[in-house]
Amino acid sequence: MAIRRGLPVRDSGRSRPGSGMNNELWRWSATKIVDAIRAKEISSAEVVAASLERLEQVEPVSNAFGEVAEDAVARAKEADAALARGESVGALHGVPVAFKMNTDVAGKPTADGVEEYLGMRAGETAPVVQNLLAAGAVELGRTNVPSFSLRWFTESEHWGRTLNPWDPKVTPGGSSGGAAVAVATGVVPIAHGNDLGGSLRYPGAVCGVVGLRPTIGRVPIWHAPPGTGMPLAFTEFVAEGAITRNVADARLALRVMERPDSRDPNHVASPGVPSARNPRRVALVTNPGQHPFACSGARETEAAVQLAGTWLAEAGYEVDEVELPLLGEAATLWWRLLFADLKELGFVQEIHRVREAMSSQVISHQLDVVEEALGELTLQNFMAAWSRRHLLRRQLSEFMDDHPLLVLPNSGELPFAYGRDLGTVDETREVMTNQWPNTSVPFFGLPAMGLGVIRGAGAPLGVQLVARAFDEEALFAGGEIIELRSGITTPVDPQTLG
Repeated sequence: MAIRRGLPVRDSGRSRPGSGMNNELWRWSATKIVDAIRAKEISSAEVVAASLERLEQVEPVSNAFGEVAEDAVARAKEADAALARGESVGALHGVPVAFKMNTDVAGKPTADGVEEYLGMRAGETAPVVQNLLAAGAVELGRTNVPSFSLRWFTESEHWGRTLNPWDPKVTPGGSSGGAAVAVATGVVPIAHGNDLGGSLRYPGAVCGVVGLRPTIGRVPIWHAPPGTGMPLAFTEFVAEGAITRNVADARLALRVMERPDSRDPNHVASPGVPSARNPRRVALVTNPGQHPFACSGARETEAAVQLAGTWLAEAGYEVDEVELPLLGEAATLWWRLLFADLKELGFVQEIHRVREAMSSQVISHQLDVVEEALGELTLQNFMAAWSRRHLLRRQLSEFMDDHPLLVLPNSGELPFAYGRDLGTVDETREVMTNQWPNTSVPFFGLPAMGLGVIRGAGAPLGVQLVARAFDEEALFAGGEIIELRSGITTPVDPQTLG
């Protein structure tokens, strides 16, 4: 089976129609698969075969993968043999997973959505990938990203457009859109991703699954984008995480991904979290104040926040509606600091050099918007922005001692129609401003999770939960309440463009 410009799948050994339960294994969550494999009720080979069959069914519509692992079946059989020999096995033993195309796997190109980078093969495997494989996961393939992983849409000149399975006219999110679609359509229960400005949380919610962005430092990160190097903003704002079928799978994935790695000197080995003064108090935030890169949201997105708050209140949480202007300021400073790096370290020039037309247009529009709103970058305002960050982090930390869980919109706007950021500069500005929930959170380095709340007429509308540093368990507790009541279930069959 040929995946668009990817590798063929050979000898899938997939189940045939009529094989009963094993033909539906692609519907199972990772936690259910793990338990069944350990109990020897099913084999990893059967699970991987079901995933490959599902991929063959949906990929021609979804286009979630840029590459399929040719050795997936062989790896699954090795996992089964290890279990049969009585060997100790990991927490994800035999579970098919996918890795994002912008993350290093030794011997494979880290293409990052750029055709020219296909010739650049990674010399070593990134810590997060290594941790997933060490836990027994079986790689099924690499998921699609936009060029340079710098859009809230997932498309590139070489790999094409990844479609939201609920509504192909709107974005599946980005840059982990391929990961979200792979999970939402049932190809894998867990897909690795990373998040600079919403790349896990936004796709998770608009695809009706769960996008987990852990605390900065909790999951080790080591990555150097081809042709550029690691910008400072990336080291401070990017978190490795996962998109999963449900909250339980997100908890499982985090337990696996957080294993220490000496390549990340900022890694923190699961510290304890001090008790909050009011551990079950929630702040609903839909007003980020008046700032250049923040705005009040659409009525429907605010309704999703209100509904999530109602469900949490019914579950015993104390819920307050608050204005939090420091989030709007954080979103604005995120753009300042990100573009300081992208421009001064040659990243913008590299995007133009490789002639990826869509990314070149978007980055040019974004740079125009940032410079119009904030002025030319100087060393003085660059240093002032980093200094201001420390103060805002302290202020939010103090606020969250009383409100240890925040509920934000997943975006200020309904899921964007494809091409929304490729129009005029004003349209690009609207996208940037409406994404304040996604840009503000990385500024603080806090853990957050995006998930659906309202099914809607097209793609789901969701919220973002934000917790104190290293308190991912607060996300899971709140997320389980929301997913139980939302009624949004996956996998789904992808809708086609009519």
